[in-house]
This record gives sequence, structure tokens and C-alpha cells, in this order.
Amino acid sequence: MGIHCPILPSTPLSSLILLCFSLCVCVFPTIYLSDNYIVFFTGHSQPTWLPTPEKKKKEMRDQFHRLLLLLLLSLLSFGSITQAKSVIEPCSSSDSCNSLLSYLLPWDSKLSEIASRFQVNISDVLAANSMDPTKPSSASQIIPAKSLVKVPILCPCVDGIRRSLSTTYTVKAADTMDLISEGFGGLVSADQIRSVNGGKGAGYGQSLVIPLPCTCFGNTNNGATAVYMSYVVQRGESLGSIGARYRTTVTDLAAVNGLGQLVIDPGDILAIPIPACSSANLRWYNESLIVANGSYALTANNCIRCSCTPTHLNLQCFPSGIMVACNRLQCKASHLFIGDVVVTKTPAGCNITTCVYRGHGGRKIFRSLVNSSHANCSGNESYWETSPMASPSPETMFPSISLSPSPSPFSVPSPFYFGAGTASDSRSNQTSNSSSGVFLSLSISCFSLLILQLVTLFILK
Repeated sequence: MGIHCPILPSTPLSSLILLCFSLCVCVFPTIYLSDNYIVFFTGHSQPTWLPTPEKKKKEMRDQFHRLLLLLLLSLLSFGSITQAKSVIEPCSSSDSCNSLLSYLLPWDSKLSEIASRFQVNISDVLAANSMDPTKPSSASQIIPAKSLVKVPILCPCVDGIRRSLSTTYTVKAADTMDLISEGFGGLVSADQIRSVNGGKGAGYGQSLVIPLPCTCFGNTNNGATAVYMSYVVQRGESLGSIGARYRTTVTDLAAVNGLGQLVIDPGDILAIPIPACSSANLRWYNESLIVANGSYALTANNCIRCSCTPTHLNLQCFPSGIMVACNRLQCKASHLFIGDVVVTKTPAGCNITTCVYRGHGGRKIFRSLVNSSHANCSGNESYWETSPMASPSPETMFPSISLSPSPSPFSVPSPFYFGAGTASDSRSNQTSNSSSGVFLSLSISCFSLLILQLVTLFILK
């Protein structure tokens, strides 16, 4: 479905390979020429002074050629291994869709700070992560670093491809492009930020456009409704582990992301199809809604909340409970409000009456009664089932919240996921920045030594 393209450096892998290469170079014999002697030195022996006959000079020329070949090979390999991949969806229309970002927090953050960082409504962040909108403390809840939070964004067609350019960032005093990129959880690289902003650097007070990945693919996947989420691959993950977490298959992920080989690297950005509920067949008035599995959406001026149930992927709508001035929530000629269900036992089974949401126009909310008969009904008595907001239960309303345990003084915090799936251990990823920095420093030092050898041999040969 998509085109997988290289977009940003993959530091841990490239640094490790550069380290292996550099070690080979550093232990490679270094040769210097004096007037009458050659100084022969390796990291494992003392300098040795040898005479300089013609044979030795020929060996030096051979050494020069070997070092030159190593240099060329290293440059080629460096260019090929430091590019991470991201799916790009070509487009030609001006339509937009709702998309998701899987945001790995670089540091502890409140949900309100995350919403401000991506310039989205806090209510939309709460909805994407299925958090209770009626609790005032939800927005100020502190989420620990290395947690995954779903961030909803609008995905338009820009210059022939799908991407979001609605987020901006004002550069602070100590900011660098790399630090800004880190603040957005690896969803955008420093080079991408420079490119979109005309090659400008991170000047204090400057406003930068932050290009964020997104995909639509018609909000369908294999004929079913889906919302696509951009996900940054972490160290130790595979297509199989990611597919298991988000209830999809390796084959499906490969097809969506245009992968020729079933291999992914840390830093790659995958488009993951999340099953979703749609209002397409619900006969709503002048409104359509697509809600990702395990989340909800607020509609009708925030008076109605529609959730996507994981089991049957059906939209269930009821009063949100967060707005005071919401009228027309009761179905006509009944005592039922939107979301209420009455089950009446009959000799043949039972009759079910439901007050359902039918869309809205302006401040007017449409609703109607739906009656159905069933032969097989559980229980032996009639009952009235009110909407979930009438008697909220945190355990049943928000099952996807899974807070990480408090870390001990000798351990690092475990990942903390909003939404479906089980957290995987990312402790190795927490140290990847510092270790990759050491790898890169060693690599640069040894690479510089290689250049010095080439220059010396070239001048003195």
C-alpha cells in the first residue's frame, strides 16, 4: 500500500557497525617513514624500527592501497546503514483523515503538556487514550518517561504526500535540532525539520514547522474500517512482536508499509492499522464518525461520547457527562435517554428497546427508539440498562489504562502503554543514546586515524 523510504539516521545500529569497522582500522598496522627507517607500530606491540629498502617501500604502497579501499568501503557502508525507513502515502486530493501518533515520552510529562507540544486539544488526547473526561485530574496526570501515548492528528495531503504540518515549535535558549527531534519521540528527524524550514538552524525564538508522519489509506485495511497509527520501532522489536501487540499480522504490516523484506530497524516508522468503528451504516443525520478500537470520540458539541467496543467493533453512544447545557438527550415518547436499553421478557424470548444517537445539526441532537425481538435472551427477568455515564465504573470504562509500578532505587521505570497491548522491556533502549555516543566517539577517533595514515603514506611514498 505504501512506499518505504529512508528518512533519518538510525544511530545505535550504525554506531555499532562503525565501531566494529573502526576497531579493525585501529589495530591495523600504522607505518611512518623517516629518512632511513620505517617505524612500524600496532596497538599490541612496541614501535619497531626497520630499514627502508625498495621492498619495504613497495609494501608501503600496497598498504596505502589497502587503506584507501577500506576508506571507500566504509563510506559506502556508512551511507547505506544509517538511514531509517518510513512509509510514504502518495495522494492527490485535498481531503484529510484522522490519524494517530504513537509517542514515546522522552521525559516525564503531563497529558496537558503533551497536548500543548503537539498543539492538539487535551480532550482529544484523553479520548485517544480512553481516559475519563469527567475527572479534572486527568489532564494534569504525570506520565512517566518511556511511556507510549497515542496522539491524534489530522492527516492532510501536502505536496502529493500524506503528512502533518500543523505543529510548530518555538526554539528555546538551549535547544538544538537533535534535542528538538528527541522531544518529539523520534517521530521526526533533525534533518527533516531543517528541510521543511528551509535549512534554518535552531535560532532562539524562531518558530519551526514540525513535519509529522501520518497515513490514511482510505481508512480501510483488507476491506475493514481502520485508523492508521505512526509507530517508531524500538530496539529489540520485530514485525512479529509489534503485530502481536496491535493484533495484526506480519504479512499485513509488510503489505501496508511496502516492505520488500521482513526486516525492520530501530528508528523505522511503521504505519500500523488499528481496527475501528464506523457510523457509515448507522443512518446518522449529516455526520460521519470513525473511532479507533479502544478509544472514544466526543461529538454533538461534546454532549455525546461514542466509544468503539473492542469485541464487536460497534459504536456505543451515550451522554458524555462533561457538558451541563445539553438538551434533547431523551428519546421522544419514552423515559429513555441516549444509550439506555430496556429488555422486556416475553414467552417467545425478549424485546429490546434502545434509545440511540442519530447525529446532530447545530445545537440539535437527533435520537430515536429502536425495537428488536430476540428468541434467546439471558436471564429470566426484565431489566433497564442505563447508559454507562449514569453509573460509571473505572474498571469497565477505561480498561486500557495500565500504570507502570513505582521504580525501585536500583531499577529503571518500565514502559507504560496507553491502549491495547503489553509493555515490552525497553531498558536497553534507555541507555542506547549514551552507549551509541561512546561508539560514535570511538569510531570518529579511529576514522580520523585512518585518514591520517592515508595522508602520511601518500606524502611519503
